[in-house]
Amino acid sequence: MIAQAGLFLLDALIGFFTVALLLRFYMQAFRVSFSNQMGNFIVQLTNWLVKPLRKVFPGLFGLDLASLLPAYLLQVLLLLAVLSLRGGFEVLSLEKLLGLIFWQGAIATLRLSIYLLIGALFLQAVLSWVSPYSPLGQPVAQLTRPFLRPIQRLVPPIAAIDLSPLIAILLAQLVLIFL
Repeated sequence: MIAQAGLFLLDALIGFFTVALLLRFYMQAFRVSFSNQMGNFIVQLTNWLVKPLRKVFPGLFGLDLASLLPAYLLQVLLLLAVLSLRGGFEVLSLEKLLGLIFWQGAIATLRLSIYLLIGALFLQAVLSWVSPYSPLGQPVAQLTRPFLRPIQRLVPPIAAIDLSPLIAILLAQLVLIFL
């Protein structure tokens, strides 16, 4: 029972920090301004790790590897913790086990990225109805725009209601099914 509680806390902490790192990565990739409450929070929360890593891992094609790599490694660390607490090391050879863990870490990072997208789409939809001029409205809209724009070209608003966030959420859920 104590191991299960510890695993829950570890999962919550690693999940929170991984989402923060992924949010920083996507905000930089989509050129979202960090000069807002959300951007300042993300930068202050992750700077202690990202700044030193930038010296070792420079950007690649405009992508911030110093934010993406620790998010991936945190997921690998979580998988190692889960396997060690559940006794899953005895089943496979070390090479197969490491390959599986690194592959599952990539899948877990991708799944968290999709959950982050779904959360941003949901938040944008709610903010557009409730408080379109909220301080979070602009950064969230910038974050989701690359995903919504192609859908908005195909599906025009119906009675001034934009259905593209709903369609994007359904497509993201479909991708999650295959992961």
